[in-house]
Amino acid sequence: MLPIDAAAHSNRWRHRHPLDKAALGLGLTVSAVSLPPWPGAVLVAVAAVTAALGPARVRPRQLWRAYRIPLGFCVTGAVPLLFQVGGPDGLVALAPGGPQRAAELLLRTSAASLGVLLFAFTTPMSDLLPRLVRAGVPAPVVDVALVTYRMSFLLLDTVAKVRQAQAARLGNSDRAAVWRSVAALGATVFVRAFDRAARLQGGLAGRGYDGTLRVLVPDVAVSRSFLAATGALLAGIAALTLVLERALLP
Repeated sequence: MLPIDAAAHSNRWRHRHPLDKAALGLGLTVSAVSLPPWPGAVLVAVAAVTAALGPARVRPRQLWRAYRIPLGFCVTGAVPLLFQVGGPDGLVALAPGGPQRAAELLLRTSAASLGVLLFAFTTPMSDLLPRLVRAGVPAPVVDVALVTYRMSFLLLDTVAKVRQAQAARLGNSDRAAVWRSVAALGATVFVRAFDRAARLQGGLAGRGYDGTLRVLVPDVAVSRSFLAATGALLAGIAALTLVLERALLP
């Protein structure tokens, strides 16, 4: 199991309705995109980190390890705004207003990523996917997503075991051996994926599969108090952003 999935199954908000957590996490994401980046995105980031590390009790190290990957994409996307190609200043030069635009983009995207991670770290996919059918998503689409999600862990386990076996047999001793090991790993995972898919199809057919995977969904009620607190938090962030923006303007 991946660390983010382990955290989603073990946090304090594990048994809350996904709608509660979606309202908070995705609401913060929308606020990060729509509000002014300074100070709106900063307030959103602080709120997301506080909610994840505080009430949800997500471990800081787990959150950082998951956050640094989208943060790298955010930095990569912001760096090109610093420069312009061509013009009177040469082939490549610093763009007018580039640092400000790059900083604004970095603030928006990094804060929005924290909002999405808050939802991901508190909501297991096994709780979310079955409820999408009630939201109007076609059942076959949800079934494919659910099977793909479950099979991905089996394939990741296969990859880990094959790599461990290759390392024990000096499969990473030199560059040529590494390339041979990578090719063998890909071939093995490809074959085992088709084998598991065939076995899964045969098992479903033997159990009278009629096009819908029926799973047991925990009966959890939507918390009106949680939604009210979420709405108050988002409204407070928006109001504080507008107040601070006016106060910080020259």
